[in-house]
Amino acid sequence: MRRKDVILMFLLLVALAACKGKKDDGPVKTPWGPVVDNNGVFDLDQIQRNGELIMLTLSGPETYYDYHGRPMGTQYLLCERFAEKIGCSVRVDVCRDTTEMLEKLQEGVADLIAYPLKRDSAQLAFDSLGWVVDKLKPELERELRSWYRSSMLAEVRQQEKEMLSVKNRVRRHVYAPMLDRAGGIISKWDGYFINYAPKAGWDWQLLAAQCYQESTFDPQAHSWAGACGLMQIMPATADHLGLARDKMYDPESNIAAAAKYIAELNGLFKDIPDRRERINFVLASYNGGAFHIRDAMALTEKYGGNKHRWADVSRYVLLLQQEQYYRDPVVKHGYMRGSETADYVTRIQQRYNEYRGVHSPLGGSFQTPRKAKKERKGKYRI
Repeated sequence: MRRKDVILMFLLLVALAACKGKKDDGPVKTPWGPVVDNNGVFDLDQIQRNGELIMLTLSGPETYYDYHGRPMGTQYLLCERFAEKIGCSVRVDVCRDTTEMLEKLQEGVADLIAYPLKRDSAQLAFDSLGWVVDKLKPELERELRSWYRSSMLAEVRQQEKEMLSVKNRVRRHVYAPMLDRAGGIISKWDGYFINYAPKAGWDWQLLAAQCYQESTFDPQAHSWAGACGLMQIMPATADHLGLARDKMYDPESNIAAAAKYIAELNGLFKDIPDRRERINFVLASYNGGAFHIRDAMALTEKYGGNKHRWADVSRYVLLLQQEQYYRDPVVKHGYMRGSETADYVTRIQQRYNEYRGVHSPLGGSFQTPRKAKKERKGKYRI
């Protein structure tokens, strides 16, 4: 054996002996605090240090769903309350079934199951709710038991009902749907609609009809979910579009961002050849999310309908409120409040039909994006 190899082997033996003889001096200290080795199990203290409570659940109106970019569902809202109490945010992992939830909990990839399960189906059930906590997390389980009151479930359901009510959904001043019919003026924002509708590839009256549905032409409109301004743009969407947060209530900036977003959605549905049909899908996506509309299209195709025809797809948008359909294997994003989205599209199309043919004093009749683009010269002033 070469001398170099002998020296390396000697150093390795010394290092191993040192490790074997070293005493456990407790948690390793780091610049951000001690790292506690708890055999990979995150109990309450570690969850609070991490700042995130991970919940497992199933998609559904009583459990968890996405509503205009805001997580909703009775079980989610209750879990959110508990997370706020312990100083954490909530991360949701939506599973396909209860078996997957239990497997993931046993694997240690989540902290609890926020779904009503029978006690005999899990390691440790939180009886009052049917939630499940890993048996290796006794501190978390004790905190849950000390926090929960039997009245909370009813309180959260009432809170959700109020949030979703038409009366409380969007705070806005309701303006008339037509400012001056004889003068050909739909709203005081017509100049912006005319300027930016071509960027969306739409008629300006259609953009106006959508704006009325969103905010009734109130630039200060805002919803409890966080949507802002004339076109009710969510903060996350504004960030994506490059709309500064301090400009979200600015009428022109808000409409310009909405036109950009509509153009983006148009691109997502370019597989729909008929432009008039595509408008319906874009409107539905603006309201309910493109992923849910794609789920409805998948269901339409599965059950023999035309997935490029809104009359067929809207039926499955409605059916995504039923467990049989939102749990269908072709559905990737679960439950949606489909009746709201279907009504949204219908109302905008009805108002658009009322607005069509309006001859704006700002630039004549704008019946098509092609004509609007040809006739406009610079930006119209309001």
